[in-house]
Amino acid sequence: ITTAAAPLPPPIQPINNNQYTMAGRPGIIILREGTDTSQGKAQLISNINACQAVADVVKTTLGPRGMDKLIFDGRRVTISNDGATIMRLLEVAHPAAKTLVDISMSQDAEVGDGTTSVVLLAGAMLKSIKPFVEEGVHPQVIIRNVKTAARLAVEKVMSLSVPYDTSTKQGEEMLLKCASTSLNSKLISGHQDLFSPMIVMAVKNLHENNALDDLRTLIAIKKIPGGDVRSSFLVQGVAFKKTFSYAGFEQMTKKFTNPKILLLNVELELKSEKENAEVRITDPEQYQSIVDAEWQVIYDKLDACVDCGANIVLSKLPVGDLATQYFADRGLFCAGRVEDSDLKRVCKATGGTVQTT
Repeated sequence: ITTAAAPLPPPIQPINNNQYTMAGRPGIIILREGTDTSQGKAQLISNINACQAVADVVKTTLGPRGMDKLIFDGRRVTISNDGATIMRLLEVAHPAAKTLVDISMSQDAEVGDGTTSVVLLAGAMLKSIKPFVEEGVHPQVIIRNVKTAARLAVEKVMSLSVPYDTSTKQGEEMLLKCASTSLNSKLISGHQDLFSPMIVMAVKNLHENNALDDLRTLIAIKKIPGGDVRSSFLVQGVAFKKTFSYAGFEQMTKKFTNPKILLLNVELELKSEKENAEVRITDPEQYQSIVDAEWQVIYDKLDACVDCGANIVLSKLPVGDLATQYFADRGLFCAGRVEDSDLKRVCKATGGTVQTT
């Protein structure tokens, strides 16, 4: 007797939840309340309008007759006609309009001038592009032609440019004109005869030492209260504000020739005990030994500074009254609480390094 068994049904395949979600029904996207999800031509036009609104804010600040803007950010009031400063304080929230803030910041970081001009140029380009967007021209076609126009504009500017050798008198006069042009829209525009040569001399000094890449860190502006704008002058070296000083500062030597400079990130004063410090002693003489050890630590540091042959000691941390008098008695000059930027500038000028121990 022959029996034939029916074929078994195929095994049940497990359902892939990911495939089911993607193929069976669309995924759910949760957005914050009030989020705008518009897209297409209407959103492009909205982005252009937002950028134009930002450009209109700084339009009246351009040029030597531009007006200043008064901006209150909730904490302090700022009056300025500098494009980068105004754009930074506007706190623009629109994503597309933020790009104008970014290009203004980039221009300020790379060139240092023309921050308002780049915003207005971008706004004018968007204004010219807007009719083509409304007519339905694809954005890729528009941007391709914009890049072509940019290339042609650069080629035209390069053909009109006149090269100058900055080492000649004629080249230096052109540098002075460029500096004066940049100062036209600043508060010190009436003192171009003083500041323009000062700026050119500072930049040329860096150029001669191949240090233009560190221009922002090597050139500093120190604001001293009192006096007149015409009292400003250029220091061909490193200058920093007078730091807090103790008794003995007046006795120090203030002038050195070819000195040895010691840069420190070390505290040269007696440290106060921490709140949770605890010392247990069984004999009063042990307390005196602890005090003597503290004094010995500070004296060891001071002796090491003198023994290294330094004439000038600069520290980022405080230099106490004991150290001030100690150095004054030995003909050294010291200064504590020197700003970090000034200390780094001294490092680059002298080729030294800051000692931390």
